[in-house]
Amino acid sequence: MADRGDRAAWLPIAAVASLILIVGPILLSAGGTLGYDYHAYANAAERLIHGQALYDPSVNVAGGFAIYLYPPPFVLLALPFDLLPGVLEPGAWIAAMAAAFLIGAALLPVRRDVRWAIVLLGGLSWPLAYSLKLGQVGPLLFLLFAAGWRWLDRPGRLGTAIALGTIVKLQPAILLGWAALTRRWRAIGIALAVLVIAALLATLATGLATWTDYVELLQRVSSPVTTAHNFTPGAIAFQLGVSEG
Repeated sequence: MADRGDRAAWLPIAAVASLILIVGPILLSAGGTLGYDYHAYANAAERLIHGQALYDPSVNVAGGFAIYLYPPPFVLLALPFDLLPGVLEPGAWIAAMAAAFLIGAALLPVRRDVRWAIVLLGGLSWPLAYSLKLGQVGPLLFLLFAAGWRWLDRPGRLGTAIALGTIVKLQPAILLGWAALTRRWRAIGIALAVLVIAALLATLATGLATWTDYVELLQRVSSPVTTAHNFTPGAIAFQLGVSEG
């Protein structure tokens, strides 16, 4: 019991210190790469505001600067940040992602000391610092997965978490298959309803052609083997001279 009490005393201090002393300097020294990925969301929001196509038809490879590759409804989440003064936009987004990580850790259905340990591990890990520096959506997905786990037996909240994750990135849609295998039919129904509403809102805001543009974009950039700066085994082999086939 004494050991657990000792952990309870030092874990919060160590966790907060790791965020301040390790993640903080990485963000402060980011320079021109601060909010690198955020600019993709902001540029898409700008195009939406000015009535332009959401997706750039000239893009044929993933990984470039400010390329928007996300589902159409996601731009509605980025829109409020784009309305802020330009100098505040990336910082506000990064602060929101940091808050998403902390809220996600707080929602995890585990002991309090485990939550603080996860915050500590996050503060010590390069992936979290790198994700925050670039303004990536990983912390937001962490929050949604944590919420889904916490409310695993609450169909409304679980279904909403799955749907919002799918709006951020397509990959969480695989959880609909898991929900079907575990007979969580109400959660599936709610997730589909949220997705339909989000799709309708995005269509009203961006136009029906946006969905065709999105499918065509995914077809153009769906070759990870030839994508620059990709380090999967196949991509490494290709970079070393092996043919794509």
